[in-house]
Amino acid sequence: MLNKKSVDDLKDLQGKRVLVRCDFNVPLKAGVITDETRIVAALPTIQKLTGAGAKVILCSHLGKVKNGPNEGESLAPVAVRLSEKLGKDVVFVADYNVTGEAATKAVAEMKDGDVVLLQNTRFRGAEETKNGEEFSKELADLADDYVCDAFGSSHRAHASVAGVTKFISAKGGTNAVGYLMQKEIDFLGNAVENPVRPFVAILGGAKVADKLNVISNLLEKCDTLIIGGGMAYTFLKAQGKGVGKSLVDETKLDYCKEMMEKAEKLGKKLLLPVDTTIAAAFPDPIDGPIEVQNVAADAIPDDMMGLDIGTETAKMYAEAVATAKTVVWNGPMGVFENPTLAAGTIAVAKALAETDATTIIGGGDSAAAVNQLGFADKMSHISTGGGASLEFLEGKELPGVAAADDKE
Repeated sequence: MLNKKSVDDLKDLQGKRVLVRCDFNVPLKAGVITDETRIVAALPTIQKLTGAGAKVILCSHLGKVKNGPNEGESLAPVAVRLSEKLGKDVVFVADYNVTGEAATKAVAEMKDGDVVLLQNTRFRGAEETKNGEEFSKELADLADDYVCDAFGSSHRAHASVAGVTKFISAKGGTNAVGYLMQKEIDFLGNAVENPVRPFVAILGGAKVADKLNVISNLLEKCDTLIIGGGMAYTFLKAQGKGVGKSLVDETKLDYCKEMMEKAEKLGKKLLLPVDTTIAAAFPDPIDGPIEVQNVAADAIPDDMMGLDIGTETAKMYAEAVATAKTVVWNGPMGVFENPTLAAGTIAVAKALAETDATTIIGGGDSAAAVNQLGFADKMSHISTGGGASLEFLEGKELPGVAAADDKE
């Protein structure tokens, strides 16, 4: 089990400069934050540090920053919201250089318990995304200790996520994980490595290709693997069933056969849809009205496509969840953005909400679905990182987690 130093292991914080990598990659519409979940998630770590008298320097990326630094991807709106949430002034360093003179001056003027937010780390371009030594060192020069609390970025070996830790260590500082990261490591790590059984894993989403290693890794760990979403049709076709115009990854049919054989060999249950909700075409617009019918999984007409699991499948999946003690869910069961095609995803979310098992939602679309459908407060843990949680479930080492110091 991963045993990393956490923010609680940082000692003598009074007056110390602590650099915290947060995930403030929030959605913005005309400069206004439309969902502040990630800001709220960062508060406990920040408050712990300021409460102990540390000088807290925050950094994060925002957006993809394809065309160089721009006001539309500035972290300025985050600084305003953070000030309100923390009930104290957050000094924002607007300088596009991120770690330049303005940042050095702002940090030098900090008093104990103060908070400074640096500009978007991606404004440094490849220096950030290619883990540049110089930018990593400049970030480390601003601080004594480092805390990574950005699980959503922890699968990327970027300067502000991984590179900075080398230079913090070199000057005798500590690299720790924040409360949010710790929670992700505890829930996702424990679920995969040390689950209370029966352990049921549910995988959905469009493509098999996105989840190749996750399917293989989870088959070794779980007792039952449930497949839904668009990728179920590649499995059904691999079984020799006609799937009409449904989404199929022709290059992954052999892989699906291998996984079905692997499940059988390991004595694991691999559940596939027994019926499906079909329509003549993909909804356009995605949430527009659509005519559907429910047919057996082996009776999809050639001119129709499957867009959600069927009613019998939803019941079967819900029953499997009801007997579980640990459930991990990543990926919706159908085109959940459409009210008519959300039934399968709702049924699975409802089953998770009603069980007393440990329920872990692996970020991305499944997190969005659970939030939209109003089941969020019934889940044990909703991961803040789509890509990161997938790589964790694959059994990969995440650079942002690996870079933190191990506990003695």
